[in-house]
Amino acid sequence: MAEIEIHRSHADAVAQPTQGCACGGHDDELPELDVQTIPHAIRHASIFGALESLQPGSGLIISATHDPVPLLTQLADRHGDTYTTEHLDRGPERWRILIRRIG
Repeated sequence: MAEIEIHRSHADAVAQPTQGCACGGHDDELPELDVQTIPHAIRHASIFGALESLQPGSGLIISATHDPVPLLTQLADRHGDTYTTEHLDRGPERWRILIRRIG
């Protein structure tokens, strides 16, 4: 478990640089999001929330039971070439697409 530091003030806490956040949960591997677990009514909004939270150079893998062409089209329309996509698996039971933020 990560060490927790308690500071007397906000200024003291900010004065000591740390590596990343203090949540203690950092993945070295790319996260994989099974989009079928997200309710349909909020699926695309949830996926875009996850994608838009990525730092440049990072990415995630989305996994679906179909080729998510409408989602990828929306991504291109909304963000142009800010993200790259690469199909890792192309069905027939599961499609996995690596989406990486480049800028």
